[in-house]
Amino acid sequence: MKFLSRGGESAAGTAARATAVINRKFGFIAVVVAIVALTAPYPALAVRRHHAAPAKAEAADEESNASTSSTALGAYSEACVLEPVTGTVIFESPNDHAPWPTASLAKMMLMLIVAEKLHDGSLKLADNITTSRKAAEMGGSQVYLKEGETFSLDDMMKAVVVHSANDASVAVAEYIAGSTEAFVVMMNQRAAALGMKDSHYYSVNGLPPSKGESADVASAYDQAILARELLKYPDVIRWASIDTAPFRAGTFILRNTNHMVRTYPGCDGLKTGFYDKAGFNVVATAKRNDLRLVAVVLGSQHKLTNFKEAAEMLSNGFLNYEMHPVAKKGAPIAQTVAITDADTASIKPVWGSDAGVFVKRGDAKDAIKVDYNLPASIAAPLKAGQQIGTANVTQGGKPVATVALLAPADVAKSASLTKRLLSIF
Repeated sequence: MKFLSRGGESAAGTAARATAVINRKFGFIAVVVAIVALTAPYPALAVRRHHAAPAKAEAADEESNASTSSTALGAYSEACVLEPVTGTVIFESPNDHAPWPTASLAKMMLMLIVAEKLHDGSLKLADNITTSRKAAEMGGSQVYLKEGETFSLDDMMKAVVVHSANDASVAVAEYIAGSTEAFVVMMNQRAAALGMKDSHYYSVNGLPPSKGESADVASAYDQAILARELLKYPDVIRWASIDTAPFRAGTFILRNTNHMVRTYPGCDGLKTGFYDKAGFNVVATAKRNDLRLVAVVLGSQHKLTNFKEAAEMLSNGFLNYEMHPVAKKGAPIAQTVAITDADTASIKPVWGSDAGVFVKRGDAKDAIKVDYNLPASIAAPLKAGQQIGTANVTQGGKPVATVALLAPADVAKSASLTKRLLSIF
């Protein structure tokens, strides 16, 4: 397996200069280390230790403004790769639970709160969001909202997710909670409910803290947990997968700060973040066939290195793991359930959702078992989609998933004997 350049440099001169420095300072030991790194299988990633110093880029906020000319000896500060269906972590850096400045990754919590409220109906995509003076005065990455200017929630969220707009983040937060301070309380409450123990938010957009203020922080593991929750909502992927989109009637073009949606096959999100002390941060997700993975890379000194590391981690995950299919939503199971008080004698329940087992490629599949919890019989009437039992999927005796089993169609209660006799005459 070939590892990518840690500095993201492509120029021959830069590569030659770096090689000369390595040979001069480290000699034979450095060569041996390089050979080991180039030939190590994916599990060896777990012992790679990168400790990046704070980046020296000029920008105050998002990577769209940042310098990409610096080089880095450490590829990142911390990282994590997670399979979101089961929550299995397949790679973690030794310090993946250390709080790290989120920069604009703080907006992921805003994204989650908005997505949940859209799901429960308390928000609508067509809601009109009016820009306050505070929102209009936000610096850093922005869409240059003017006080009193109004956009739909959908357009505001495209600005937040795609362009990482700080002004739109404030406008949305104020619309939902009345103030950014009240929204930050909501953010921390939601983080606590998700078990994000290494996280704390002080702002709605992740801008660098002013003197005397605290930085928003979250660990790589916590960012992966947050991403897992975000992936439950189609609107999030719809926003996060946009490459470019028009804003303000096409006079302003949103361009996704996450370059991986353009360069990495299957990538459809999620978010980036940058300021100098945070370095370059990315939470990237991609799906190939039935398998989706999330990679978190925090604290890179170089933007391109940040994306390359995330791409390498995702590629190694797809190479070494698979989602072994157990069942497809709507497919009938092999077992039948008797129906009483109906003209239909029995039915075959159907799977209420897809079911699969996350496994390492090449591992034996005979340890995967499915047990059905179904009544011996059930009385009519039944409605299509009515739950009548569950299927428990286990691997090596350990529970993997519990899936609802549903009635495949309506089953009417049979007419009484008297009504049937009368219908004859």
